[in-house]
Amino acid sequence: MIKNLDLSLYLITNRNNKTEEEFFNIIKSSILGGASILQLREKIAGSKEFYEISNKVKKLTNFYNIPLIINDRVDIAISVNADGVHVGDEDIDCNIMREKIGFNKIIGVSASNVEDAIIAEKNGADYIGSGAIFPTKTKDTNEISINELKKIVNSVKIPVVAIGGINKENVSLLKNTGIKGVAVISSVMESKNPKKTSEELKNKITTIINS
Repeated sequence: MIKNLDLSLYLITNRNNKTEEEFFNIIKSSILGGASILQLREKIAGSKEFYEISNKVKKLTNFYNIPLIINDRVDIAISVNADGVHVGDEDIDCNIMREKIGFNKIIGVSASNVEDAIIAEKNGADYIGSGAIFPTKTKDTNEISINELKKIVNSVKIPVVAIGGINKENVSLLKNTGIKGVAVISSVMESKNPKKTSEELKNKITTIINS
């Protein structure tokens, strides 16, 4: 397990309807506002485009010294020397992923129930992403209750990050769940002021984690 991993404000990217300049400005602003880890998520881009954008994002995350996680594509993660990869619970087995990416890299796994979370931990995941907690149009996944989130947190020893429709208005509802961070997409990527939004989210989630 990777130790001292700061998952408090986990930014997942979305390039929809954005120029490259806008996209990178949002990422930079969010990092300056407190984003502690970044996942590059590209569901439409071809391999060449994904590789090129990953290289550019890696330079930015290196400059600000935060980890870069690649969504799903272990080949892209390896080719750009990303800090890790995140996979769904129905994707390639975590043990196989570990053999490919190495033991010094981060592996995150999505899990929406206790059983999948326990399996992910057993297979070597470094953290769990659980959701969707609130309604969201960004990720195609079913909602889980806050009570189920608590059960997932209590079922594993690795950190759990909540995801799905989380914003500065509802993040406080996650108090006392035991999560180690929140993953956000639209609330930051579509914000008119991503730095301020990230700052507000960071302050609130830090309070929740430390309470």
